[in-house]
Amino acid sequence: MIAPWPTARPAQITTGREDTDDAMAAGTTVDHLTETYRAHYRSLLGLAALLLDDTASCEDVVQEAFIRVHSARKRVRDPEKTLAYLRQTVVNLSRSALRRRILGLKLLSKPMPDMASAEEGAYEQLERDQLIKAMRGLQRRQREVLVLRYFADMTEAQVAETLGISLGSVKAYGSRGIAALRVAMEAPA
Repeated sequence: MIAPWPTARPAQITTGREDTDDAMAAGTTVDHLTETYRAHYRSLLGLAALLLDDTASCEDVVQEAFIRVHSARKRVRDPEKTLAYLRQTVVNLSRSALRRRILGLKLLSKPMPDMASAEEGAYEQLERDQLIKAMRGLQRRQREVLVLRYFADMTEAQVAETLGISLGSVKAYGSRGIAALRVAMEAPA
């Protein structure tokens, strides 16, 4: 059987420990954190170096750990646990740094699409405009055969069936149309 919760609290016995509890409730002091920095900076840097591979990242991680502990010093009630809190913060920040690196490597490993320069884009636009102008200058059947054959990617037999003409006519219109396009595209604009 479980005993019921006591309804009355027993009298508090003062042991002199309340003074130290009050000091701990205030949290880690800036002076204590400064002393911890002086005494343990190099060992924390070594810990970060075991987890990371470059000195700059290690220094950044340790500095960030001290900044975070300084910001949260009121929550670190026992000054004796400051070093343990710093170590855990260094480990967590090192893990985060490694995750960011891995993510960065994954993103960098994907090849970027080749993009044309502005000059190439302008030149392609001029060529496209010139081709459209040249296509408009072709006979109707030549234009139809070339569009179906090369832009719609149809076979000669499919073009013949679509236009309702013979396979020989498709070949003739196609070759004459290409010859006319060559002349029109080579002509000065």
